[in-house]
Amino acid sequence: MVGSTQRGAAKGMRWAARAIGLLAAALILLMVIASAIGEAVTEGWGAGNQAELIQGALIGVLGALGLAGCIVSWWRLRLGGILLVLTSVGFAIHIGLLAGHSHFLAWSMLGLPYLVAAALLFVSWRLSAETA
Repeated sequence: MVGSTQRGAAKGMRWAARAIGLLAAALILLMVIASAIGEAVTEGWGAGNQAELIQGALIGVLGALGLAGCIVSWWRLRLGGILLVLTSVGFAIHIGLLAGHSHFLAWSMLGLPYLVAAALLFVSWRLSAETA
């Protein structure tokens, strides 16, 4: 009975982690696209600050890393969790270096969902290992 309860809990955590991670990755994708469109409308396609382009590319890379973590989590829970933790830490570093005030608020919107998803994956991986 305990084994089936743990398996059910682990499965629920896996699904919740994947949903949270995919929603966070979709939010990042929408932010990058909206920012690019906004820049193009206000300043034209050719204009743009090199630093802003690098920052946008870095956010896109971190979002892709988070999406990769969600995809990998279908086969390898621990590796997917590690990728999601790296994404969260990457956002913390990016925000800490480039943001003005309210670092925690900005990180809680961008990096915290990845950290929560990673924690759920790690707990699910541990429960799955105990019932195997």
